[in-house]
Amino acid sequence: MNKRSVRDLDVRGKRVLVRVDFNVPIRDGRVVDDARIERALPTIRYLLERGARPALISHLGRPKGEPDPECTMDPVAIRLEELLGVPVLKLDTAVGREVEEALAAFSEGIVLLENSRFYPGEMKNDPEFSEQLASPFDLYVDDAFGVAHRAHATTVGVAKLLPAAAGLLMEEELDYLDRIRLHPERPFVAILGGAKVSDKLGIMQSMLELADALLIGGAMCFTFFKAKGLETGNSLVEEDYLEEAKHLMSEAGEKLVLPVDLVAAEMMEEGAPSKLVGVEEFPPGLMGLDIGPETVEEFKSYISRAKTIFWNGPMGVFEVDAFAKGTEGVARAVAESEALSVGGGGDLVAAVRKLGLEDEMSFISTGGGASLEYVEGRELPGVAVLPDKERSWMARRPLMAANWKMNKVVREAEVYVTHLLPRISDAEELDVAIFAPFTCLHAVARMTQDTPVLAGAQDFYYEDSGAYTGEVSAPMLKDIGAGAVIVGHSERREIFGETDEMVARKTARAVSAGLLPVVCVGEKGAERDAGRMWERVSGQVRAAFEYLDAGGIRGGAIVFAYEPVWAIGTGEVASPEDAQDAIGKIRGLLEELGGGSFAEEVRILYGGSIKVGNIGEIMAQKDVDGGLVGGASLEAGSFAELVNGARAVIE
Repeated sequence: MNKRSVRDLDVRGKRVLVRVDFNVPIRDGRVVDDARIERALPTIRYLLERGARPALISHLGRPKGEPDPECTMDPVAIRLEELLGVPVLKLDTAVGREVEEALAAFSEGIVLLENSRFYPGEMKNDPEFSEQLASPFDLYVDDAFGVAHRAHATTVGVAKLLPAAAGLLMEEELDYLDRIRLHPERPFVAILGGAKVSDKLGIMQSMLELADALLIGGAMCFTFFKAKGLETGNSLVEEDYLEEAKHLMSEAGEKLVLPVDLVAAEMMEEGAPSKLVGVEEFPPGLMGLDIGPETVEEFKSYISRAKTIFWNGPMGVFEVDAFAKGTEGVARAVAESEALSVGGGGDLVAAVRKLGLEDEMSFISTGGGASLEYVEGRELPGVAVLPDKERSWMARRPLMAANWKMNKVVREAEVYVTHLLPRISDAEELDVAIFAPFTCLHAVARMTQDTPVLAGAQDFYYEDSGAYTGEVSAPMLKDIGAGAVIVGHSERREIFGETDEMVARKTARAVSAGLLPVVCVGEKGAERDAGRMWERVSGQVRAAFEYLDAGGIRGGAIVFAYEPVWAIGTGEVASPEDAQDAIGKIRGLLEELGGGSFAEEVRILYGGSIKVGNIGEIMAQKDVDGGLVGGASLEAGSFAELVNGARAVIE
């Protein structure tokens, strides 16, 4: 996510207005489905734990710009307090002196303001109402993705008046949907259901460009069948969209997959007689209410091979058990898949929850219309108004690192540093590190003290002391002035049998000790040739976090280096585009593991063959943050050329 996050704000002691989506069903004065409340809890807890004074605001139901006792937030306050475990002060207003007084006096929990749609200025995005809302607050956090496609006072107006940021749920929504929209892993399968082609026309057009297969279910398949000249009985058909359906089918070819059999009945109710029919033998007088078992099996064949799945809309009238089997079959296939699976839309969410499969999908979006519009590529007012994350080279400073490996004695190290420092004195826009053998490390650390150059070790052991002959510990490295350490270098994995388990333990210990770990990942030539490059690299990245919570550390606390082992000292060359492709995928995986803000902060170096002749092209790649340099770093002059070459690209 490229938007400012609540994680980027200093919230301690600040009064924070949080837009949440608590538009939940109420029956007899009680909340009957609290899923949307639960999804907002991480942001609320984050603010409370950091000493903020949050007040929440949401809409509920459809009041007509004036108070409506059926839509008051009182039942929500009761359930929120039960879930959160802290006092919730519910106010009968959303603006005015009462809000200011409550924020000043109530410090033991959170404040919940009255329904935003009790005010006519909300849906009009009225500037005066926006100012009244913003007046008592220092900051604004938007955690209501479900209404981000609406330009209302609480989603847009206030965000223009206060320092604004996305909440944790909003951040998670954008991270997952960006992975669908911007860099899906393939094969990418989109599944669209629901009643009307008119509601999904935009997303179908987008998915035909993005996805490898588009599976169509729900009543909207009948508009396609009618466009093909098939009998559709009494099924729902949008006559005005037959030409659009013909155009989509012509454009899509085999990419668009329609049902092959259907469940049909005279009435849409439990117990109604039904029959299974092929799409070319559909009987007049009946209506199609679900996809059939052959269709489920065909859809499963696509789903089982997918690496990315986007699903919006049920396959039939799932509210009636007799017509829910198609949705259930597809849902179970998605749940069993190892793909990244993202679902959205109120009906689909209800169907998945009814089946108890909500936790089996990678992510369920809280936005129906919002998720569709975002994936289509349309601008959402509630997202667009949030400021972009402040991104500069200072936010993710490039790093050029020299890995001397088993080279140089102390005197040679001293000469090297003496020659290097004046040659890179102007390189203020990037960081430089020297990873020296342990015997030289103290000298390098001493000579680079109070300079921009960081002294680092080439390895260490994760225990602090003990019977580990020949090893050095993190405290030992810190004691002699090291600030960083290489972890899991390809040579240590290959020659010394270093495992993912050991790399994970070393990474966690380095972070906890305040050392900057440079975690090396990469594939051998045989793995590349077998098509297992990403399997290997992604496995190494995931393993590095076995003892470390990516969501609990700053992205700046860890560095990754991608080493295409097959391109190191072999004569084979990895192109700058190869480097970007691999490193871009690593950054996408870091988003999954630690969120968008974390991934944007982590520096990822290229550790292949780096020379003066290719440094410019490599550093020009958008996700490459520097280089881990081996042989070309052994001479001070050549390494200085690389550092200054990288600096030239930055400038």
